[in-house]
Amino acid sequence: MSRKWYSLIDKVYSKTNLEKAFKTVKSNKGAPGVDGETVDDFAANLNTNITKLHEELKTDTYEAQPVRRVYIDRPDGSKRPLGIPTVRDRVVQQALRNVMEPIFEPEFHPSSYGYRPTRSCHKAVAKAERFMNKYGLRYVVDMDLSKCFDTLDHELIFNLVNKKISDGKVLKLVRKFLKSGVMEDGQIQTAEIGSPQGGVISPLLMNIYLNEFDQEMKGKGIRIVRYADDILILARSRREAGKYRRIATQILEQELKLKVNQEKTSITSIYEGVAYLGFTIYLNNVIIHPERIQKFKDRVREITKSTQGRNLEGVIQKLNSVIRGWSNYFGIANCKRIFKELMAWIRRRLRMKKMKEWKSWKALHKQLRRNGYKGEFEKIRMNSWRNSGCTLVHMALPNKWFDKVGPYDLSKTKVGILYGYYEI
Repeated sequence: MSRKWYSLIDKVYSKTNLEKAFKTVKSNKGAPGVDGETVDDFAANLNTNITKLHEELKTDTYEAQPVRRVYIDRPDGSKRPLGIPTVRDRVVQQALRNVMEPIFEPEFHPSSYGYRPTRSCHKAVAKAERFMNKYGLRYVVDMDLSKCFDTLDHELIFNLVNKKISDGKVLKLVRKFLKSGVMEDGQIQTAEIGSPQGGVISPLLMNIYLNEFDQEMKGKGIRIVRYADDILILARSRREAGKYRRIATQILEQELKLKVNQEKTSITSIYEGVAYLGFTIYLNNVIIHPERIQKFKDRVREITKSTQGRNLEGVIQKLNSVIRGWSNYFGIANCKRIFKELMAWIRRRLRMKKMKEWKSWKALHKQLRRNGYKGEFEKIRMNSWRNSGCTLVHMALPNKWFDKVGPYDLSKTKVGILYGYYEI
């Protein structure tokens, strides 16, 4: 029989746990909530703030504030709502998560990867690829849930948490965060369902909630890979995939009261390519999804455009953090060729930037002579994208020059390392 925990609130409000929670909140940075207090503001009076939270939690007088509603752009042009709790609420949520997570973590499905310690998108993609290529599960239901965080049923959450935790004060604290409401345009909206995406405790509550789906599918012998609400269901045939889709829809909609987006949920196969977490999985091959490449190029264009007002050195410094982060994430794919092509394109963008700094062909000719070239050179326009790829500009700004000035070289990144992520 599964162990049940009865007395946990003292572990939540211990000053050691609250201080540890603040360190995590600080490392995650984040914007202020409805009270306008920043992480630095909280840190300026850390001992006082921690003591106050400790006393409020100990005496059961702590109250959660509404989250601040903001919207971020989705790739399809729509807006995704986020709820930003106050810093003090984030600290308490993290303290609660520190205590709850070790209790629920061992019970989670082995193919659940989102928001879990030592797990990642890379491991989720590796598991999906292994199921398809090694175990012959070539057909996939790509399941899309509509506004999953916003539609979690509160009573179901409480019942699922209560299966493992019977401390009433801990359950009451969970309830306070779920019922704290949302502030948008100065108006507070009550929350009858959902857990705000952006809350520290929300990912854990989602995993507790969707673990019911995971375990039911496992009990039926159906293979899945789940990263938060990004779900793949794997099958040996298209017909079997259709059957699994109906089973999954019934569990999600009837038992868990969620909504499956039937328009975006589809059956595909490894032969057509399975898009997952920014990658596309094919038979014995994993590539970067074209939309992610386009999004990266758009970001590079934004940084390198002439109206930014930075000199080339400043542009390179800004660019490096973007290139490194992108290559670290997507380097697990088979992308040696695309990384080489992208690096050539980035250098051309930077050559164009330098040409505009020179303004005149005279500066170009001066650079050529500085590089040891002699004779007369063609006079070219410095604001022409076509000319940024010409021989003269390459002679003035060769690849070895870029090695000195420091843009991170994508083409030298180790790639195709997906198979190193098979260890779960």
